[in-house]
Amino acid sequence: MNTTLHSFMDIFETAFTDGRETVNLKKIIIPIIQRDYAQGRVDPDINRVRDRFLSSLYDAIVAEPITLDFVYGDIDENGVMTPLDGQQRLTTLFLLHWYAARKSSVSEEDCAFLSNFGYETRYSARYFCKELTRFVPSFEGKLSEEIIDQAWFPLDWQKDPTISSMLVMLDAIDDRFKEVPDLWEKLTGGAITFYFLPIKDMGLTDELYIKMNSRGKPLTRFEHFKAELERCIRAVDDTAAKRVMQKIDRDWTDMLWRYRDAGSGSEEDAITDDEFLKYFRFICDVLCYQGGESPQGKSTDEFDLLTVYFTGEKEKVLRNIETLESYFDCWCHIDAYNSPTDFLNSCMSYTHEDGKIIVDKANKIDIFEDCLHAYADKSGRQRRFPLNRIVLLYAVTSYLRNRDIVTGADYIRRLRSINNLIQNSEDEVSDRIDRNRLPAILRQVDAVMLNGDIDDTIENSFNVNQIAEEKEKKAFLEEHPDKEPLVFALEDHPNLKGQISIVGIDHVDYADRFASLFSCKLDLIDCAMMTIGNYSQQERNKWRHQFASKGMQIAWDELFHKSANIGFENTSAILVELLSKAESFTNDLLTQIIDDFISSCEEASLYPWRYYYVKYKSFRPGSYGKYSNNDVPNKPYMYSVMQTRSQWSSNTYMPYLKEADEAHLSRDSMGQRLVYGDRHIVCQNSAFALRDNETEEVIETMPIQQNEDGIDTENRILVLKQFIEKVTADQPEPVTE
Repeated sequence: MNTTLHSFMDIFETAFTDGRETVNLKKIIIPIIQRDYAQGRVDPDINRVRDRFLSSLYDAIVAEPITLDFVYGDIDENGVMTPLDGQQRLTTLFLLHWYAARKSSVSEEDCAFLSNFGYETRYSARYFCKELTRFVPSFEGKLSEEIIDQAWFPLDWQKDPTISSMLVMLDAIDDRFKEVPDLWEKLTGGAITFYFLPIKDMGLTDELYIKMNSRGKPLTRFEHFKAELERCIRAVDDTAAKRVMQKIDRDWTDMLWRYRDAGSGSEEDAITDDEFLKYFRFICDVLCYQGGESPQGKSTDEFDLLTVYFTGEKEKVLRNIETLESYFDCWCHIDAYNSPTDFLNSCMSYTHEDGKIIVDKANKIDIFEDCLHAYADKSGRQRRFPLNRIVLLYAVTSYLRNRDIVTGADYIRRLRSINNLIQNSEDEVSDRIDRNRLPAILRQVDAVMLNGDIDDTIENSFNVNQIAEEKEKKAFLEEHPDKEPLVFALEDHPNLKGQISIVGIDHVDYADRFASLFSCKLDLIDCAMMTIGNYSQQERNKWRHQFASKGMQIAWDELFHKSANIGFENTSAILVELLSKAESFTNDLLTQIIDDFISSCEEASLYPWRYYYVKYKSFRPGSYGKYSNNDVPNKPYMYSVMQTRSQWSSNTYMPYLKEADEAHLSRDSMGQRLVYGDRHIVCQNSAFALRDNETEEVIETMPIQQNEDGIDTENRILVLKQFIEKVTADQPEPVTE
């Protein structure tokens, strides 16, 4: 027997022959062994399948005709066809043709073929189909409700899953096609067809149905997706469709198999469907960025993504098919490595190693596996894969897809540069609709990975400071290749994270010293730097200043990474001067440097603000390293310690007050006064003042001796403590100036 193209109307009474005998197909009967009709089930996945199928049928009616692929079935000697595959499509076509016939008031003779379709799955389904073919609805209300209201419809039929599904589908058909005036004419004109392959005398046993179609459980979401993907590709290139489907079934599945998630079931249930779809989502996001757009606000449904990227203009679809294939193919056979995991372990590490880049310990080294399992949440709607990981994975695949033009040695050096750019472009790596830098960033990644150079024509990509540094380091290493280990060691230090400008390319020989220094206590490093000079940086708002912190790494990151802050070069010079003092550092050495500074200040009776910072712990912020100058410029002693990153709070304090008498420090005044009954003490740049709580009138001041340069010549902490003793002494009247 031959494969032929038919419509649901003309297949009845069609003669089929296998060369020996001819059989006329008279009826189509869904056998008992078949599962229930499922396209009308109320379920999110089924709803989506139903909507898409009806949309395809609608497009076939109002636009271009459609062919629904193969229907397989056995025709017995009586002309009864039993479908082996195609039950769901045939049932929907039966319902659509019944609807069109009744909607267009077609004569009973012209639609008599409908009575030749039926169900044997159970008594109720069989008789429902018979009664439906005789029923003529009014179309004045909801179709399902009108059918249920008929005398021939027993109430318990609603419990039959096939009937309930048919009712849902009829309502959906009515919603979609009610405004189509020539529906019957289009159907009779062959707008919807399918290939029918008759299979003679196969012996359609229960075992055959189970083996051929896994009857009894619905198709998975991935099976629907795979069929839709094949249809999309076949529409532009049949050869490509066959090639892609073969790869999915063989090479790609073999490659993904090691990553299948068997945690929620048996080994037999562990499949690669979810992993495939998550990586497919990554590829589609890349296509979106390469098109100059952002996925933000767009549908993340994989079927919608198929429509966007794999339908439409043939040239675009073919280009995207090529991208899809290359993104999967590149992981299948990596020379000298047994798996993607082995390859990634060879070039990534949590600690500094020759020939590898640093990966944050919060992330997996196997970034490919991470993408397969964590790209989106269980619903598939919310992307969970950070943008910086998307960029890094893109860089790796850029190399894997171009191994014919990029050597392994070039790959790891270039990947290191990309990793440095990513780590130091936290704000720039953004795909907000109003600030989408990912298209430019991915172009820059290609430029670096494929050519080894930063493309200066690409604007608004990575952080400009880091771009400048990467170009500087590249030029330096071309002239001094022997310095590569020192540069890479500096880059990989956790305090630098790829940006070494704070040490400077001219001082890469201090790499070991830097590592030695930062093996010491942070508080001692902080104080040792302050003995050389005020290393802090002023933020753009002019009133907030960045210092180090004894407890939070983020403060050091802010200091050591070039930004819009003022004073980075000064911080660098102070750090380099400290590094120049010794080839290696210990806590004892730093303590000696600090003690010598304190002693020299006290011996000279000169107490610059740095003295107090180094001498008293209260002056050194332990949180984000933030100070405020109280918006009073040119007042070098008027700094308040902040405990938050950007704003004053009740935990803010003037450090002199806290150091002298923390018990009376007022949180209500944000640590700006010491309160004693109805009076309080506040700081001034060269004095302390006692004021009335209500009137704020100054009752008394305690001046601080300073030289002509405005530097204290007496320890103002000791002065303040004496003042407090005087204020709190039992006196008959407050002391006035």
